[in-house]
Amino acid sequence: MAPKKSTIVLNVEQFIHDIEERPAIWNRNFHCNKAFLEQMWDELSSTHKLPSEVYVLDDGAEVDLDLGNYERFLDITLHRDNNITTGKIYKMVIEKERKGDYLGQTVQVVPHITNAIQEWVARVAEKPVKGSSKPQVCIVELGGTIGDIEGMPFVEAFRQFQFRVKRENFCLAHVSLVPLPKATGEPKTKPTQSSVRELRGCGLSPDLIVCRSEKPIGVEVKEKISNFCHVDPDQVICIHDLSSIYHVPLLMEQNGVIEFLNERLKLNIDMSQRTKCLQHWRVLARRTETVRREVNIAIVGKYTKFADSYASVVKAVQHAALAVNRKANLVFIESCLLEHETLQREPSKYHKEWQKLCESNGILVPGGFGARGMEGKIRACQWARENKRPFLGICLGLQAAVIEFARNVANLKDANSTEINPDTPHPLVIDMPEHHKGQMGGTMRLGKRRTIFADKPSTIRQLYGNPKTVDERHRHRYEVNPEYVSQLESFGMNFVGTDVDQNRMEIIELRDHPYYVATQYHPEYLSRPLKPSPPFLGLILAAEDRLQIYIERGCRLSPRQLSDASSDEDETANGVSHSFAALKLQGNKKCTSTSTCTSTDNQCEPLNSLLNGNINGLNANDHTLDNDDDGACGGSRSD
Repeated sequence: MAPKKSTIVLNVEQFIHDIEERPAIWNRNFHCNKAFLEQMWDELSSTHKLPSEVYVLDDGAEVDLDLGNYERFLDITLHRDNNITTGKIYKMVIEKERKGDYLGQTVQVVPHITNAIQEWVARVAEKPVKGSSKPQVCIVELGGTIGDIEGMPFVEAFRQFQFRVKRENFCLAHVSLVPLPKATGEPKTKPTQSSVRELRGCGLSPDLIVCRSEKPIGVEVKEKISNFCHVDPDQVICIHDLSSIYHVPLLMEQNGVIEFLNERLKLNIDMSQRTKCLQHWRVLARRTETVRREVNIAIVGKYTKFADSYASVVKAVQHAALAVNRKANLVFIESCLLEHETLQREPSKYHKEWQKLCESNGILVPGGFGARGMEGKIRACQWARENKRPFLGICLGLQAAVIEFARNVANLKDANSTEINPDTPHPLVIDMPEHHKGQMGGTMRLGKRRTIFADKPSTIRQLYGNPKTVDERHRHRYEVNPEYVSQLESFGMNFVGTDVDQNRMEIIELRDHPYYVATQYHPEYLSRPLKPSPPFLGLILAAEDRLQIYIERGCRLSPRQLSDASSDEDETANGVSHSFAALKLQGNKKCTSTSTCTSTDNQCEPLNSLLNGNINGLNANDHTLDNDDDGACGGSRSD
């Protein structure tokens, strides 16, 4: 008789950690080993979508990564209220019921929850997201799949909302997948027909149907969708997989989306200025096609198996690389495999990871939490420092760089972070006073904070445009111990940026190094496709051995730096380079004052607002134009 089988679901990563801490206990009670659990963890990681990066807004809200895409593409600054969740709505309704606002009524999904959703949208839609001007258009993403039970209150809310705001103020775009089976090679429209039918059954009729597909779909498929989904063929927009995401807005424009929205929402946009207002974006999209030379950047982290764990970091590296006409070749290195224990256990993996690190042009150590992989990050920092390899550390990367420097340069043996070793004799990194142990939520330093530059030579300050201060977003619970700052500086580590009270260390640099910079804040959150973040831009330029030339030119890219030519080729610049030179990585003002738009009567301003940021985005379940307060490349600065 076969034995009975049982399935146990557990936190494998924590289980592995427990085995490392108490191997004798676990090995005695369970017939399993660490290698088996790690293999099990790898299988779980590859077959299930695990949580992606946590995105942080200016006001400290931790939100879904979608809001990061909105900020990057639309060049806007969103707020915590732009993220609508079921929990927020229910909490608001319950609080109103407790205060007696409903006068004893029985609280129900309809009308109380649905009314709360409509009131939230109406209120947030008028909140400025770029400067102080009131948004002209509000985009609301109704996430999930039509028919899912958790999304039905939102669907009903917007069914009512369309009559509340009138037809000329409400436009619904339905996004649907058109699969292309390899067996037949014929696009299948049944999923789109089914989802539209269910949407219409809920009382919402799409004005636009955006069809996502692997390959372009023909006119006959569009006509079929139009016929069965009760829309005009021109209202079926086909977005197939493209070589770069930056081509998507241009493809939508070619499909007449702007004309349709202009007429449908009565926006009164002067369409004659459309081409000029999108010129910079066209140049960027074209550059992704013409770039030839690659720059290898190693990202040393502990979450490298998850595609979205470092999404903002990846985008920031790509933005900086494209700004200097380079293609970023990202090499993900699991920090655990760089440690001495791996050399004994799995020498082949150990040497492979170190080979990838040594062959990279630059090294980036991003943020994270926990002890796993920390020693590997410290060793990567040491290798970058000793071998003069361009290095950028972010959050935990700064802490790893400080610990490594203290151990191997300042001779503070066993220096560590209290997060890793609470009993370390040299606590170089300590928890913040406001951090309450045992409480995970709401105990971090979150959101935009001001960093003051020290009055000393600083490469990173020059990259920002020599401001006195810069505003960047934070997300951390530990910081450098200020008691060791003077000792570390005596050995050559410069703390060039602090908080406004000069108690928290924000930026470090090393003397006599091509580029060794680390920040306590997360500069990737404010990187934009047309305005790369200065720390990332410095890393790419240093990896290409062009940082010094860039600084000597006043932090402006020369035609040679913008071209794809090698150092021994003639100094020539293609048309893309000349177009991008107008950007100069400085904050351009409104479209009417750029070198590519000569309108003097603000005719293109409504279109510019729609395409480049005067849009309030909400997420219900990427910075193209700058303002005068922006830094040379990214972040907000104050002179």
